[in-house]
Amino acid sequence: MTYKDYYAILGIPRDATQEEIKRAYRRLALKYHPDRNPGNKEAEEKFKEISEAYEVLSDPEKRAIYDVYGYSGLKSSGYKGFEDVSDIFKTFSDIFEEFFGFSFEEKTQTKPRDGADLSYEVVLDFEDLFQEKRINLEIEKFEICEVCKGSGYDPQKGVRICDVCNGKGRVTYTEGFFRISYTCPDCKGRGTIYIEKCPKCKGSGKVWRKKELEVIVPAGIEDGSILRIPKEGEPGLFGGKPGDLFLRIKVKPHRYFYREKNNVIGQLKINFISAILGDKVRIPYFGEELEINIPAGIQPGEEIVIEGKGLPDIKTGKKGNLILKVQVEIPKKISKEGEKLLKKFAEIEGIKDFVNELSINQKDSKKKKERFWEKFIFGNK
Repeated sequence: MTYKDYYAILGIPRDATQEEIKRAYRRLALKYHPDRNPGNKEAEEKFKEISEAYEVLSDPEKRAIYDVYGYSGLKSSGYKGFEDVSDIFKTFSDIFEEFFGFSFEEKTQTKPRDGADLSYEVVLDFEDLFQEKRINLEIEKFEICEVCKGSGYDPQKGVRICDVCNGKGRVTYTEGFFRISYTCPDCKGRGTIYIEKCPKCKGSGKVWRKKELEVIVPAGIEDGSILRIPKEGEPGLFGGKPGDLFLRIKVKPHRYFYREKNNVIGQLKINFISAILGDKVRIPYFGEELEINIPAGIQPGEEIVIEGKGLPDIKTGKKGNLILKVQVEIPKKISKEGEKLLKKFAEIEGIKDFVNELSINQKDSKKKKERFWEKFIFGNK
């Protein structure tokens, strides 16, 4: 008997929640749905496979049997899976309606049905956050069939009154005092029968489409934010409202800068001479060049704040600050001449105790030089 790893089929961990299971199935159902892959037998088989996995893992009882006894335990309990795609549509009529706004089966009534919401991820570079950005987004979704206008039947052939229920949509069965009324199995409660289903949408009332949208992303938006685009989800049927499009923002990390609220944080590497004497340096900064004033005697770890050069607040537009954390670079090697000058400087400044450590013995000279620089820059600790 072939082993089936339903968790691997849906791409989820074994401790996945019901919400994670449903989300994984929706994503794969969109990818392998027969309407999106006409004539593709491989996609059809994959659609059946993921639907079988979802049927088992979304049912607590079946899932418990599967987790303990595996696929063979399910088979022994009488589980048969799906014979064909139509079985899937019948079984998951409600879930497909939740996912896509319709169930791929004729409904029992034509009351308005709202369309499903859609969710997409938008990836931005860090520099995109400094100003409003317009992006062209291509989305894939179902839209109302232009041939049948969402009715599902061939407009050239029309419909006829259902012979079984005489157009009432329900059938009544009476035996003695017992009476039961149920939805007409032929017309599914419509009261009419398609003479022929729409050749374009095969009776669903919707077709798969790619659509391009121009989306405006506001300046200063944060990673993980959600943008709602009204009425750009799946269309409704029979007068139902269209769903919304939700865009989850993902900001790629920058090599040199990161964000804290609306402030931009980075490091400024300077040499020890600039740290002692002060300096002016120019740095490239997202399309401009900034002149940074380094005060004399600045210490490692101190911050230089440039006001108004951070990110704009998404509501007020007020900009945060650029905060540069100073990192003093200590040279690992210096020339003989440089060493003499530094010794002289140390003598002038009265730090002979440091200088004496430089040349006691050749074996320890490297470590002692490093200690000298540490004390020279960072001071005694």
